[in-house]
Amino acid sequence: MAMLGSLGENLTNTMKKLVGMSVIDKKTIKEVVKDIQRALIQSDVNIKLVLELSKKIESRALEEEPPKGITPREHVITIIYEEMVNLLGSEAAGLLGSEAAGLDINEKPYKILFLGLQGSGKTTTIGKLCRYLQKKGFNPAVVCTDTWRPAAYEQLKQLTEEMDVPLYGDPNNKDALDLARKGLQEFKNRKVIIFDTAGRHKNEEDLIAEMDQLDDIIEPTEAILVIDGTIGQQAGEQARAFSQATDIGSIIITKLDGSAKGGGAMSAVAETGAPIKFIGTGERIDDFELFDPQRFISRLLGMGDIQSLIEKAEENIDEDIAEKTMNNMLTGKFTLMDMKNQFEMMNKMGPMQQVLNMIPGMGNKISKEASKMTEDKIDAYKIMMSSMTEEEMLNPKIIKQSRIQRIARGSGVDETEVKELLKYYNNTKKTMKGIGKRGGRLGGGAMNRMMGQFMNR
Repeated sequence: MAMLGSLGENLTNTMKKLVGMSVIDKKTIKEVVKDIQRALIQSDVNIKLVLELSKKIESRALEEEPPKGITPREHVITIIYEEMVNLLGSEAAGLLGSEAAGLDINEKPYKILFLGLQGSGKTTTIGKLCRYLQKKGFNPAVVCTDTWRPAAYEQLKQLTEEMDVPLYGDPNNKDALDLARKGLQEFKNRKVIIFDTAGRHKNEEDLIAEMDQLDDIIEPTEAILVIDGTIGQQAGEQARAFSQATDIGSIIITKLDGSAKGGGAMSAVAETGAPIKFIGTGERIDDFELFDPQRFISRLLGMGDIQSLIEKAEENIDEDIAEKTMNNMLTGKFTLMDMKNQFEMMNKMGPMQQVLNMIPGMGNKISKEASKMTEDKIDAYKIMMSSMTEEEMLNPKIIKQSRIQRIARGSGVDETEVKELLKYYNNTKKTMKGIGKRGGRLGGGAMNRMMGQFMNR
């Protein structure tokens, strides 16, 4: 699991070991708790916090009687999950009022003030939040008040232009307060305005000082502090100073896509009581998610996150194309055109490892390296398919040797690679046709066979 370095992998392995244990006794519980302690400390979580957490898990596991219908093993797993969730804040904080109500904004404009130390990933995160809001049906505007960092306006301009998000700024104006006033006037009829600020500060006092100056002019609905997840436990000090200075403070933690200190940053921030709203989980513009402790810990423990998977699919997949593709797969009419559509839908949902982590039991079965190889193979297959005619895509049976030669030349690959693509297509069609005959149920075995066709090549 890329997120939080090896923490997810270590915790998943601990849970797998627990599931495989035939007896759940005091010795077993102590062994599991020790594994959890080791995983959290290696991820830079505060030792005192780790000891408190492990004490709660151990005492509950030894003293509580499992509810009716729940085995002792399942009860211990539930306790670990609940206490880990409590460590990170229990419930999702949401953004713009009620997240469950579809981001219902009652105040217009909803003004978001972005703050952060230099190098925290603030500007990139603004781009990610804009994309997130667009998916929710909003068209935010951005105001650049960063007059200190060279090319700050240019970077924001490049980000916002790609997403067709309006931007106000003037690289020749060095007065941040004037820029804020003019930006407010420019976008006064917008529903959401995001203000970028300079991240030139060396300590929290300077950060708060500028926030106070801009706060009087902007009167933000929400001020968000962006924190670099790689700084570990120091994140708590930044969050604490910020949360003490304002009642509307919330946090976005960035760079959680491999940092050994990510667990320390998250737990330190959560301990301050300042709500974590979002987390950045990768370099792509879509590697950004609403932080929900329950879903997050579920994935971290290898238990999957089906709800997030469904939401991701709803945001990125064309329902009509998906339904048609699935019907063709289950009725034996599956074509290369359907397979290409399937690949494109998978790509839209994000990196394969992130998607697999949302499927219970799948995330820990396939390594990050294997997932990357699979993504590369899918990209190669798509290139080969773009060298095919529409007739070939809809009726793959006509692709014989002469056509294979032409497709290979057109896509710059060896003929054996085209034959491998056709073999994968035929195996997938056969697998899915068999599932259709059994009532359309895609079990773990079928999923593993399909993934195995990629992994074993």
